[in-house]
Amino acid sequence: MSTTPHPVVARVTRRIAERSAERRAAYLRRIAEARAAGPARTALGCANLAHGFAACGPLEKLRLRGDAAPNIAIVSAYNDMLSAHQPLKDYPDRIKAAVAEAGGTAQFAGGVPAMCDGITQGRAGMELSLFSRDVVAMATAVALSHDMFDGALLLGTCDKIVPGLVIGALSFGHLPVILVPAGPMPSGLPNAEKAKVRKRYAAGEIGRDELLEAEAKSYHSPGTCTFYGTANSNQLLMEAMGLHLPGASFVPPGTDLRDALTDAAARRVLELTAFKGDDAYTPIGEMLDERAFVNGVVALLATGGSTNHTLHLVAMAAAAGIELTWDDFDELSAVTPLLTRLYPNGAADVNHFHAAGGTAFLIGELLDAGLLHEDARTVAGDTLAAYRDAPKLTPDGLVWEPGPDASADTSVLRPVDEPFDAQGGLRTVSGNLGRAVIKVSAVKPEHRAVEAPARVFGSQEELQRAFAAGELDRDVVVVVRYQGPRANGMPELHRLTPPLSVLQDRGHRVALVTDGRMSGASGTVPAAIHLSPEAAAGGPLARLRDGDVIRLDADKGLLEALVSDEELAAREPAGGAAERGAWTGTGRELFDAFRAAAGPAERGAGVVV
Repeated sequence: MSTTPHPVVARVTRRIAERSAERRAAYLRRIAEARAAGPARTALGCANLAHGFAACGPLEKLRLRGDAAPNIAIVSAYNDMLSAHQPLKDYPDRIKAAVAEAGGTAQFAGGVPAMCDGITQGRAGMELSLFSRDVVAMATAVALSHDMFDGALLLGTCDKIVPGLVIGALSFGHLPVILVPAGPMPSGLPNAEKAKVRKRYAAGEIGRDELLEAEAKSYHSPGTCTFYGTANSNQLLMEAMGLHLPGASFVPPGTDLRDALTDAAARRVLELTAFKGDDAYTPIGEMLDERAFVNGVVALLATGGSTNHTLHLVAMAAAAGIELTWDDFDELSAVTPLLTRLYPNGAADVNHFHAAGGTAFLIGELLDAGLLHEDARTVAGDTLAAYRDAPKLTPDGLVWEPGPDASADTSVLRPVDEPFDAQGGLRTVSGNLGRAVIKVSAVKPEHRAVEAPARVFGSQEELQRAFAAGELDRDVVVVVRYQGPRANGMPELHRLTPPLSVLQDRGHRVALVTDGRMSGASGTVPAAIHLSPEAAAGGPLARLRDGDVIRLDADKGLLEALVSDEELAAREPAGGAAERGAWTGTGRELFDAFRAAAGPAERGAGVVV
């Protein structure tokens, strides 16, 4: 057992702190200034305060008039279209009751939008998806802007929603905050079978009815989708970073344990407010420091989590005044063993992971190896050690007991000394085309290096037509450009996975290079994504032509066109869809300002930080 950080973990953390020192100090000064001597609402004018509690009951009004009890904001991403967020419907009333019983008040401060990438994949709406993270952040800030609150509970689960909630909350970094999840749906159609059905449909072997039936058996009830994509990566990260209660991530909705954890979060956030004194006071802006973000990166790498978090973690860190870079991911990946096999990196889902030992076993293993900072502060206390424990409901109520000391299924979850891979699931590649991220946890070693002629497309629809026409039935590096944040909002290109997988299964050497995103469910084909600088910002990708030979080597960290620098620079960049005025309809025209202001992928591809 080790409480001393691994030397690489220590070095990376120190480097982050040094490069962030000025920005972090300014951020901490700002949130210190925002912490009033008493509840902020006591400084409101009488009319302002009266507006703030006009709809409350008598006891709530009495408590809100004074300065002896904390008031908790509830910010929710509830809607009943999304399975992951439908269970949140009844949370506010439950939370208010638990807070009231503990001596405080809680108000539903506001709702935030919740998009589902699973619904918008391949549709125009997907071009709003990444920007929805910043909209969620702004909406969270609006909800918290009334100076009525002493802490907050944030209800959300999926893709851009959790990072957006965190970014928004960090603008109010003087407040204690706990993230409250809903949990995963029961396991449905096995993921391996679902993947086979998708490939058969891509190959034209089955029709839409058979595909829809398989998908409906996979996504079939309230709760988070069970594959290990961005939504469930969010949950794991929030726990490893100390923003969930220990073991809260993967408890199913509609269970007594889930309800007990929600009640416990409501009570716990009261204990973290300034009302309990300086020793207990745990503002999110102080808690999420360099150690917390390194813990998040390591947990992501150890589980082969979503590539989307190479954007989201960078953006969340920036909101806390911390500069996290892809170099940090890369260096940590080299010493972080891959401890899980979860779809798309294996056949199991998060329910299998939870049953095998889940977060308690995973975090314990990483702590013992010195790969996590045990002294990172959390909503459960002053160290991460509390997250070795698992919640259990007993006749006397909710308790936390020591987690398992062995995995119940080593095909799903392994100890540090018996990893699936000695290195983590994410790497960076670079060369004369720029810099990109590649997820290798699902890519077999023999597929990680590809050198082949390029076929260049401006959209995934163009690629699908070429695949259907048999034009790609060969060794090929598929390039899909003008898919970055400044071009069209950086949609996920999830529809590329089935046809490219079919080509690879036919024995061809296949790879993808794009300035867009792939889904958190990116799979077995090597894909260099988030390429920066993007084509729309003048990146070299705009100068590629069909037939240029491209070398992608994930193990060596290489991404290059075998074209001389002089020739590449002399070429005229090809135009993109954005230049032809295609970014209209489905609300996309409302986000013109976002596209113009979006930062590069390496900086989080955001507009608010």
